[in-house]
Amino acid sequence: MNATITRLPILVLEPHSRCNCRCVMCDIWKRTDAEELSAGELERHMADIERLGVTWVVFTGGEPLMHSDLFRLAAMLRARGIKVTILSTGLLLERYALQIAEGADEVIVSLDGPPEIHDAIRRVPNAFERLAAGVRAVHALAPDFPIAARCTVQSQNAGHLRATVEAARAIGLRSLSFLAADLSAGAFDHTAESTVAPELAELEREIEALAAEYPNDGFVLESPEKLRRIVRHFRACVGLEAHRAPRCNAPWVSAVVESSGDVRPCFFHSPVGNLAGTTLEAVLNGPRAIAFRESLRVAGNAICQRCVCSLYVDVTEARR
Repeated sequence: MNATITRLPILVLEPHSRCNCRCVMCDIWKRTDAEELSAGELERHMADIERLGVTWVVFTGGEPLMHSDLFRLAAMLRARGIKVTILSTGLLLERYALQIAEGADEVIVSLDGPPEIHDAIRRVPNAFERLAAGVRAVHALAPDFPIAARCTVQSQNAGHLRATVEAARAIGLRSLSFLAADLSAGAFDHTAESTVAPELAELEREIEALAAEYPNDGFVLESPEKLRRIVRHFRACVGLEAHRAPRCNAPWVSAVVESSGDVRPCFFHSPVGNLAGTTLEAVLNGPRAIAFRESLRVAGNAICQRCVCSLYVDVTEARR
């Protein structure tokens, strides 16, 4: 693959650095300083975004809906024909239902289980009901607005994955995907190895039952084989098998821009530069970024081998 990026289909933006949950598998909520991506800063990079052919921007966090003017950012992007997805805890969906229905293309919420499990993992009272109320509020305004969910599999919900599917269906979500919790130090602001690894026998039983009951029905987005990769990931974490990198070309087709201005080739690798005093394209094709992509061998890279959230984009399809 060419180390110089001339086309970037996907741009992930962290517009706000803090979060409104206290999840057991994530320490982002411990941040004390709130940083925001301003409209002026986004406008400064808009020429590069257009020149690089960005077609999809994903607002991540933290919690994007905590941004003071998120929908101004979204409008700037959508005015240029760029799809906007918001990743959210779901706690603020009801408050911003109208702005979401009119000013975004899609929302993906975090769903960690049926009500009592979700609330315990999020460590926010009534978090599940607040999420469900938000979904109802958006759909009352725009019945077909796509709201999907993603579940991070870990010790507290490993035995409740099928119940999570039913909970997602019950509150009107469009689909549900599963990914393994990242246990490594540094992931999601962890300062040490996470302690939320599931009990393997319980997880394998639940994954097999899930694969049997929801075989490629379109609601659960992962195939049975991809669901089984979650078990293999946790087996590798305790040394029962080797970590294996998934197929991924994220550093060549996407970038992550944090509210601090740091630019990462994906969520897990170190920043390759910062936007202060320079441009997005200059960072993406600067010496550090070029050297990183030239040297990266996904299959043999230790960070890639532990990846829980890979991305592969067919660049031929992306150009169409």
